[in-house]
Amino acid sequence: METNNYTITVFTEDQAGLLSRVVGIFNRRNINIASLTTSQSSDPTIHRFTIVVDVTEEMVIKLVAQLDKQVDVLKAFYYDDSEVVHQEIALYKVPFEAFSNGSLVEQIIRQHNARVLLIEQEYVVIEKTGHEDETTALLNDLKQFGIYEFVRSGRVAIVKPMERLNNYLATQAAEE
Repeated sequence: METNNYTITVFTEDQAGLLSRVVGIFNRRNINIASLTTSQSSDPTIHRFTIVVDVTEEMVIKLVAQLDKQVDVLKAFYYDDSEVVHQEIALYKVPFEAFSNGSLVEQIIRQHNARVLLIEQEYVVIEKTGHEDETTALLNDLKQFGIYEFVRSGRVAIVKPMERLNNYLATQAAEE
């Protein structure tokens, strides 16, 4: 069966211990989470999980159904990559000496639409926002100069259609 990347959004109450319960659903099915971010949603009383998995559509449907059964979960949805606008942020710590070799590092930074965040005596911190392949490409280009540290955030995503949570909450309020 063919697998695809799916972005699952889970809207919850902000409760302690909920993260482990959500992750447990994936662990029980032996599914690797490629990316996980949490934040406040557009409603300050609702918390949002953004989870990326590479599974079949049948499996993502089962995951979302299981997530919906959790007590503190308001609603979960899934989207394929064509239905979301997403980005990640990556930070690279490179030796300061890399900038003494002329303008090659600076050209690489410009080519990748990255920017310098911090300049210290020993190192420079570079920031790149984009998709995973873009942040990896910059990492590969910077390796020739040495990388002290590299970190990439999880995916943050907004769905292209209007957020389904608002529609769901409106129908729930109408039913009450």
